[in-house]
Order: sequence, then C-alpha cells, then structure tokens
Amino acid sequence: MKKTTRIIIIVAAIAAVVFWCMGKYNAMVTAEENVETSWGQVENQYQRRIDLIPNLVATVKGYADKEQAILIGVTEARAKATQMTIDPSKATPEQLAAFQNAQGELSQALGRLLALSEKYPELKSNEGFLNLQTQLEGTENRITVARNAFNEAAKEFNVLIRKFPNNIIANMFGFEKKPYFEAEEGADKAPKVSFD
Repeated sequence: MKKTTRIIIIVAAIAAVVFWCMGKYNAMVTAEENVETSWGQVENQYQRRIDLIPNLVATVKGYADKEQAILIGVTEARAKATQMTIDPSKATPEQLAAFQNAQGELSQALGRLLALSEKYPELKSNEGFLNLQTQLEGTENRITVARNAFNEAAKEFNVLIRKFPNNIIANMFGFEKKPYFEAEEGADKAPKVSFD
C-alpha cells in the first residue's frame, strides 16, 4: 500500500470517529435541552396555579370572612411555593423534593379552601367560584402531565448518557444524570380535609 493511501485511510478513520463523537455529543445536548424545556413546562403549570389562587381566595373571602385561617394558610402556602426555584441543569433530588414539598403544602391548602364551599351553599353556585374551581382542577391535571413529560425527558437523557459508548462521551463533556419527580411521602393515602 502506498504511503498516501495509508494517510488517506488514517485521516478518513479519524474523521469518521470525530463525526461520530460530534453526533453523539449533539444528541446529548438535544436530550438535555428537552429535559430543561420539560422543566419549564412544569414551572409554567405551577405558575398558572399560583396566578389563579388570588382570584379564588378573593371569591371565597367574599363569602367566608369567618374562615380567615384557611385563607391565610392558602396565601402563606402560595408565598412559599413562589419562592422555590430550581435550575434544571443543576437540579438535585433534594431540590426537587423540597420543591415538591412546597407545592404539596399548597395543594393541601387549596383542598381545604375548596372544601370550604360545602359550608357556603351560595358559594358553590357562584359562577366565578365554579369557573375558578374548574380552572384549578384543570391546572392540577396539567401539572401532572407536565411532571410526567419531565420525567420522560429525564429518563431519555439518562438512558442516552449511560449507554456504552455514549457514557464515555458523556463523562468527557460532563453530562450528568438528571433527577426525577417522585411522589411525596404519604401520597398513596388520600388527603384529610379538616377545618379544626
């Protein structure tokens, strides 16, 4: 074989390896961006819920001035939930658990607020209240869908970076496993709504 032919073969082999590595790296970047986009949708749905709460509280407050503790609880839980932020590129399981805990407290407070309508029959028939209740129920469903999409994107990314030989490239460029949303402790039990 001529020296020129060997050089061409070596250069072609090196170029093939470089292009293969570029393809794998780009696939990892795309998968990581999908995780971050999915997280943005989770935050978007939580923000939608937080934006609806003042309207719901104001509507209920008009009917239930005696129930200040419930209204204050919702307001405080909303404030705590809005203070939690997570950078999806650096998210840890502990951060996701703390975020989920704050959102869980808000969900419980909203449950108490919605149950309050049982005490005020005229509130239950109020069109504004019914509309807000429907919006919140829809938002809760959207949150579930967004969290599931986030977990699916995280799973796809994690599988991609853990498979051989992708794991070599992932380690070279610092791609790390993404955490999942997990059910809160005690989520397997129905929440207890009480006004005591």
